[in-house]
Amino acid sequence: MAIKAPKGTKDILPDESYKWQYLEDIFRKVAASYGCREIRTPVFEHTELFTRGVGETTDVVQKEMYTFLDKGGRSITLKPEGTSPAVRAFVESSLYAEAQPTKLYYFTPAFRYEKNQKGRYRQHHQFGVEVFGSGEASVDAEIISIIVRVYEELGVKGAELNINNMGCPECRKKYNEALKEYLKGSYDNLCETCKSRFEKNTLRILDCKENKCKEIVKNAPVILDYVCDDCRTHFDNLQVYLKAMGIDYKINPYIVRGLDYYSKTVFEMIDNGLTLCGGGRYDYLIEECGGPKMPAVGFGMGIERLLMTLDEKGIVIPKPNYIDLYIGSMGEKGKVEAVKLVNILRKLNIKCECDHMARNVKPQMKYANKIQASYTMVLGEDELIKREAKLKRMSDGETIQINLDDIEQIKKVILEG
Repeated sequence: MAIKAPKGTKDILPDESYKWQYLEDIFRKVAASYGCREIRTPVFEHTELFTRGVGETTDVVQKEMYTFLDKGGRSITLKPEGTSPAVRAFVESSLYAEAQPTKLYYFTPAFRYEKNQKGRYRQHHQFGVEVFGSGEASVDAEIISIIVRVYEELGVKGAELNINNMGCPECRKKYNEALKEYLKGSYDNLCETCKSRFEKNTLRILDCKENKCKEIVKNAPVILDYVCDDCRTHFDNLQVYLKAMGIDYKINPYIVRGLDYYSKTVFEMIDNGLTLCGGGRYDYLIEECGGPKMPAVGFGMGIERLLMTLDEKGIVIPKPNYIDLYIGSMGEKGKVEAVKLVNILRKLNIKCECDHMARNVKPQMKYANKIQASYTMVLGEDELIKREAKLKRMSDGETIQINLDDIEQIKKVILEG
């Protein structure tokens, strides 16, 4: 029996990988326009990074992480999200000692053991942006505008920005007390996980995916009624900046996000009930990971979900031209000349191919058509003697006589179309 990919994973084959490359090019272009630089972190980290940062009572840590002991007996976890590793690298490399803010972006696989759902895999991929060093609401608005810019570049319309404010630790303390009081009467009806959260981290009950828990909390107190003046001002300022940027939003007091490190601003982009991306402020995570007390804000965008959304909206990613020129050949001397010529042209960034399957000319031309080569030529004995060949444009069949020794002429014809 053939070995198959593990459940919840997916191969990205050549017929699809060009879409990923297209998205990555847009992400890079947009991120660069905001002064963001790329960071790449390891696929696995010490488990403590996530239990401390993400939170021991979150679904991610309790149910979803891929954790194992390595051969040295150390607990290792495949990273379930991109923020904590970026913070760890920021602290470990002392980037906090440089001029702030530090703006980073990344592409990363993320691993979560969960049920296969629409647009969700056990290995999925994220585009993320993290900004360290600034506690200003203007930065919160700026990273949200990055998401909006990406959607504009792709032609995505209809996604709704939902924002909330999670408050600071003091706000959370007051809110947790109110939430606990509200939940007391329904304690026996909570799922077993939420019963354990009741004392340890009451807020996490709002994030439970069990239907009975969702029903219990739908009329729970909202955290916006318990935020302090400073957090309220931050939230008000965020709205001022979003309006200044022309970004529409909806205040959703039930967004709490699934990770414990968030404080103050949290947000999600939602389309037809599906969360396309989310993020927020995490002003205490850098200190929690051993760095100085320093504010931060960021987001993660699921690439699989974005691709699925593009398909549903009928947005077509243009397919690139893979081969500019296919050089067919007859006989051994013709093949040698073809190999020589494609090697020269490739150095000039002309995408070329020649025969490596010992086909006759007719099958070679069928193959050239199948791989959608823009131009073809055939090198046989006559062409080699005359040092001339016909360059055929496949779109309309027009032929151009070219000198095999005039590389610049060949390049000009192909590039100018």
